[in-house]
Amino acid sequence: MAELARRVVTHGDGAEFTATLVTYTNFSAAEHSFTTLPSSVSTAVLPEVPLVDLPADARVETRILTVIKRALPHIRGLLRSLLATPAGVAAFVPDVFGSWALEVSAELGIPGYMFYTSNLTSMHSIIYIPQLDKTTACEFRDLPEPVRLPGCVPLRGADLADPLQDRTDPVYSLVVELANKCLLADGFIVNTFDAMEHETIAAFNVLSDRGVYPPAYAVGPFVRTCSGGGEAQAEEHRCLRWLDEQPDRSVLYVCFGSGGTLSTEQMAELAAGLEASGQRFLWVVRFPSDKDRCASFFGGGHGHGHGGDSPLGYLPEGFVERSRGTGLAVTEWVPQVEILNHRAISGFLSHCGWNSTLEAVAAGVPMLAWPLYAEQRVNAVMLSERVGLALAVRPRDSRNENDGVVSREEVAAAVTELIVEAKGGAAREKARELREAAAAAWGPEGPSRSAFQAVVGKWKKAAS
Repeated sequence: MAELARRVVTHGDGAEFTATLVTYTNFSAAEHSFTTLPSSVSTAVLPEVPLVDLPADARVETRILTVIKRALPHIRGLLRSLLATPAGVAAFVPDVFGSWALEVSAELGIPGYMFYTSNLTSMHSIIYIPQLDKTTACEFRDLPEPVRLPGCVPLRGADLADPLQDRTDPVYSLVVELANKCLLADGFIVNTFDAMEHETIAAFNVLSDRGVYPPAYAVGPFVRTCSGGGEAQAEEHRCLRWLDEQPDRSVLYVCFGSGGTLSTEQMAELAAGLEASGQRFLWVVRFPSDKDRCASFFGGGHGHGHGGDSPLGYLPEGFVERSRGTGLAVTEWVPQVEILNHRAISGFLSHCGWNSTLEAVAAGVPMLAWPLYAEQRVNAVMLSERVGLALAVRPRDSRNENDGVVSREEVAAAVTELIVEAKGGAAREKARELREAAAAAWGPEGPSRSAFQAVVGKWKKAAS
């Protein structure tokens, strides 16, 4: 969202824009700042809303969506105050969680555009949910046939987003309602680009032209660039120094994002598989959780609830010492963009979060797709079965892959396949192609730049 705001205010066609980033006190951390953004981007923090009535075990999505709904009066007040300024409001742009707020912007006569920070395939799978909800009765994971959306890779019901896999959970009805609210948008701004989802974008455009959905603008990729300083340079991060000592294109980077968490058993199997593969690796290790695959969002990556001990203590005995010659396990923050762009990196074992995926694309690095939560299974299917950027890692010992464990043998085979075998070579070639296409997407005549100019042009025309 911050990158979108930056690009809007620096869009150079003569007309000036300012942007206001809206954050929620309930889910904001003090260390999150926007000091690197232009002065024409400001922030507004909405007051905290009570959540004491929610069950202690309520899903994180339930908590987020409840905050959004209860904060709507604050959104209305903020937009009214901005409308009263000389500049007014040209457009209101919530993310997918904030789709309820599109009702408020419509009420106030403000054009509303949803910014979907992931890809168009997963967005289409979400806005299609109300139709699927009406036409099916079983749990989605039990659907007998794949969900076939125009231009998209076929999706098994079990691949759909986590909150949709249990109709009895309160979050299910919230997500169905969210999907309906998305259609209130005047348009969708999507963090993808033509070469990544050409067929999907073309098919969605046909549906938009028919009036089925609002238009979609593929404006990506929005990715962080190498810092060239700051935190990574200040410490000369040890993982970068270690990578400097490794041969070119020889190291597998293993990271499940800021929120991803493995079970205790899965953590041990992954360690054993990496060791058995004999390949070099750099692994960002988090504390395990046997209950929640996104437990690190709640502080698990910082020793919360673990008595201050180290995640390395949960690895198999002797693993760190045995792998010292070929692998490095770290527990602290790492400069991921710099790592992916390092000459030593050959592949990325990832949870398929979209930010991480686009960072890999921009660096030209192929992936092993190991989805954990949210829309990541949709991303993994697209990346492995349609795009060709990733090889899939799937548990083989459970009917429900969400509950299965990827064995050490499967880990070792997948790592070897990506780093040294033919399928990995094909993925590396695709990664190189996508890196070039991603760079060209925002070139002077690039499709993403054109899409961005089209939507921002609408805002500037409405504001004039």
